[in-house]
Amino acid sequence: MRREMKTVAIAGLILANLASTVVSNVGLEWSAASSRLRGFLWWQVVGNVTGFLGVLAFTFPLRFIPLHLAYAFTAGLGFVAVQFFGAHLVCGEVITTSQWLGMALITVGVVIVSLGR
Repeated sequence: MRREMKTVAIAGLILANLASTVVSNVGLEWSAASSRLRGFLWWQVVGNVTGFLGVLAFTFPLRFIPLHLAYAFTAGLGFVAVQFFGAHLVCGEVITTSQWLGMALITVGVVIVSLGR
C-alpha cells in the first residue's frame, strides 16, 4: 500500500474509532436515562454495537502504527471527543474553564506523543 493511502486509511480508522466512541458513550448515557425497559435496551444495543465497531476501528491501524501511538490517538482524543461532542453538544452538559484547559492539555499531550515518533 502506498504511503499516502496508508496514512489516509489510518486517519480514517482513527476517526471512525473516535466517532464510534462518542456514539457509544452517548448511547449508554441515554440508556441510563431511559425510563422504559425498551428504551434502556435499545440504547444499550446502540452503545455496545458502536463500541464494538470502535474496537474494530482501533485494531486495524495496529497493523501499521505502534500501539503507543494508536492508543494515544484513540484514548486521548476519544476522551476529548466524548467530552466535547457527546457531553457538551449532544447532552448539553456545561464544560468548565478548568475542563477546557484539561482537554487542551490532553490534545497537546497527544501531539507531543505523536511527534516523538
